[in-house]
Amino acid sequence: MRRALPALLALVVAAIAAAMVSMFLDLRRLHGGERAAAEALAAARAFAPEMLSYDYRTIDRDLARAAAHATGRLAEHYRRLGATLGPQARERRTIRQAVVSAAGVESATPDEVRVLLFVNFITTRSDPKSGTAKQQVSRGRARLVMVTQGDGWRASRLSTLLGDTPVP
Repeated sequence: MRRALPALLALVVAAIAAAMVSMFLDLRRLHGGERAAAEALAAARAFAPEMLSYDYRTIDRDLARAAAHATGRLAEHYRRLGATLGPQARERRTIRQAVVSAAGVESATPDEVRVLLFVNFITTRSDPKSGTAKQQVSRGRARLVMVTQGDGWRASRLSTLLGDTPVP
């Protein structure tokens, strides 16, 4: 029995040490997620108006600026979007301004943050023949998936949300 007690005590100490290391690593991951959430949320709020707004007179520059905030397939999508959206916007003389009214983090890890945005859109279309302009105000939601790239955050996915917000 005397020999078993020190071995048992050593086993208990090792188990406690392993649990402490595991808890420390979890705490570190949680703090990393909190920091990432705050940084990505600020970036998403700043990027969203530029990614969702355009003016028919400057649409090529607007889409290039939007692509600069994106990465991967989303950046490529913005580069290709000018071929379809550009002619339509110029023909209809469309100006679309997006204003973020609220935003929140859905989920966060140190490398990826999902941000839900509530956006007000002001869309103005001018009739080239009559010279009259029509303005429409609408509300929408968008989800930006933000990822770290280099020294900052970029949007890797953008989706507009209709109806109830889906659970990730």
